[in-house]
Amino acid sequence: MFYQYVIVGGGAGGVELAARLGRQFGKEGRNKVLLIDRSVFHIWKPTLHEVAVGTLNPQQEGLSYSILARRNHFSFTVGHLIGLDAENKQLTLAEVYTDDQDRDLITPERTISFERCVLAIGSGSNFFNTKGAAEHAYVLENAQDAQHFQRHLLDLFAKAAYSPQKSLKVVIIGGGATGVELSAELTEAYHEILQSFGTAQHFDINISLIESAPRILAGLPETVSAQATLALQQKGIQVFTGRRAEEIGRDFVQTDQARLEADVVVWAAGIKAADNNQSFGLPVNRINQFEVNAQLQTPADGVYAMGDCAACKWENDKLLPARAQVASQQAAYLCRLLKAHDAKQNFNDAFVYKDSGSLVSLGDNKGVGNLMGSLSGKSFFIEGLVAKWMYMSLHLMHHRAILGTPKTVLLAFARLAQRRVSGRLKLH
Repeated sequence: MFYQYVIVGGGAGGVELAARLGRQFGKEGRNKVLLIDRSVFHIWKPTLHEVAVGTLNPQQEGLSYSILARRNHFSFTVGHLIGLDAENKQLTLAEVYTDDQDRDLITPERTISFERCVLAIGSGSNFFNTKGAAEHAYVLENAQDAQHFQRHLLDLFAKAAYSPQKSLKVVIIGGGATGVELSAELTEAYHEILQSFGTAQHFDINISLIESAPRILAGLPETVSAQATLALQQKGIQVFTGRRAEEIGRDFVQTDQARLEADVVVWAAGIKAADNNQSFGLPVNRINQFEVNAQLQTPADGVYAMGDCAACKWENDKLLPARAQVASQQAAYLCRLLKAHDAKQNFNDAFVYKDSGSLVSLGDNKGVGNLMGSLSGKSFFIEGLVAKWMYMSLHLMHHRAILGTPKTVLLAFARLAQRRVSGRLKLH
């Protein structure tokens, strides 16, 4: 099986690149462009915290890769990359089995040949060798993780409601965007769930957010960090900064300063690409990201990497941050680069990341962030409902890249109507 372009990973950047290339070729794109992902549907990763607490329904939010492929003229297959022969331009996908007790074989191990391959396989959690973290902490790396946590959270809600203590203790490790947004969204879910319980079943929730840096959202301006801290504290969330988790057990988190009781622990502190990346014959950095040049190409001819799995240099010898806007801009850049190569044109432009700022959701109708003024060179701080709306607009911009404007508008209205009918919290 041969494709001109093979994209491994259907995250924010991978699916946008597949859609752009497919539309460029038209109907011929189905024989030229192949997208590979381990899941059958796509969810925008910045919304996983909403899926995790049940305020976003993945069945409604998720977009089928097969439908996206049909509408954008590319091919799609479910698969997990286990081998890459860059010299012979071939990759190997693992066997696929049914997700049940029988484990019936769906597809055997497969080899796919390519002219150019783009690795967009994302990253996972970096536990920093913390004792017990991998065994006892939940992570939010993909939709399956988020749904797994959501089922457990509903059980914990019911358990707390009928327990003598009438309390639920949640500890979130990591004060980045994921940890901050998850803690805020948890309070929204908690208040929603209380409305479905009788007064006798009401319980308290204690949420603790632990960050080893001096402040949360350390990668953003201090103004954003301070406002987010205040907003979380007003929601009753305990914010502990300058504390490092040393051990995680089934019912506790031991930091370098104190021991916290916990009914559930979520790890949201740092990223690390898959250990399997080391076996593909490409140079990787200390967190297993593929090293790429200014044109996002690995040392192997015709093999590129983008998004969280790529170590791309930025300003002051830093690497590009793991953000959806980075992957989206890289997708647009690679589409231009590959189009030029396909037309036998010289393309010497390096990838240049334009930081548009960052926005953080702090629950219903609240948010904070900073926007970069591209014309004035200034940074603007925004908060409240405006920030929340702009945060939601980023999600719609991603949908627009893979669905087009008319379908995105229709989808936005459909989801708004569905939320008004069914409510925010999903209890299924």
